[in-house]
Amino acid sequence: MSTRHPPSVPHDAAMVRMLRNNPWFAAEYLRASLEDNADCPQAILLALRHVAEARGMQAVAEAAGIKRESLYRALSPKGNPTFKTLSAVLKAVGLQLTTEPLPGPPGASNRTSGHAR
Repeated sequence: MSTRHPPSVPHDAAMVRMLRNNPWFAAEYLRASLEDNADCPQAILLALRHVAEARGMQAVAEAAGIKRESLYRALSPKGNPTFKTLSAVLKAVGLQLTTEPLPGPPGASNRTSGHAR
């Protein structure tokens, strides 16, 4: 007798679903992406795209004052959004960019070769 398993959901779709109604999770998700992927802007853009998809790309584009196609292009793996676009998209999804000091003295290399802290 075989056991029926529910169909699996692709990772991106599952992530968008989790982000849809939880701004605190969305903020933590982006913060973790920024922290873990500082040298990989494509991964950061993908995380922001997940958040934008969770809010609805058309609604985010309208709130950010850009065309939907431009939003898709900006948040694509080859995207290179301006700071103005990045700020507008973050505001449109209800988030803001913040900073905090790195551990250790200023100017010291705080990067380990990709290993967890």
